[in-house]
Amino acid sequence: MTAETETRLRIGEVAERVGVTTRTIRYYEELGLLGARSERTKGAHRLYGEADVTRLRELLRLRDLLGLSLDELVELAEAEEARAALRDQWYGDPTDDERLQILDQAVALVERQLELVRGRQEKLADFAGELKAKRDSLNRRRRELR
Repeated sequence: MTAETETRLRIGEVAERVGVTTRTIRYYEELGLLGARSERTKGAHRLYGEADVTRLRELLRLRDLLGLSLDELVELAEAEEARAALRDQWYGDPTDDERLQILDQAVALVERQLELVRGRQEKLADFAGELKAKRDSLNRRRRELR
């Protein structure tokens, strides 16, 4: 399906398909997370394509899976967009020195993304430890009462 023949969806249709409110979609647009590709002229309805729906689903998955704040989600998405731009540069026939610079920049971006993920992993591990301690305490009390 080409861009000209791609089905365009209104904001309510996207919200229904993805399971969020239209306000969430508008807010994600305000944050720069969504909407760069959506078509909208002044006073007209927002129109979205499948790429927008896919991006929104991925953003929501990352938010829910990692428990990211919106600022962290923006940072993660910006890093991903920067990596996509680097990929475009890579395939634009750069010199070996330019390719090395591209790789250095990409590594730095992935390192930052990993920091965000590891931070969430540490918080989850701490929480799991607290829950295990509570469970162990409750089990000790149960044994004492038997």
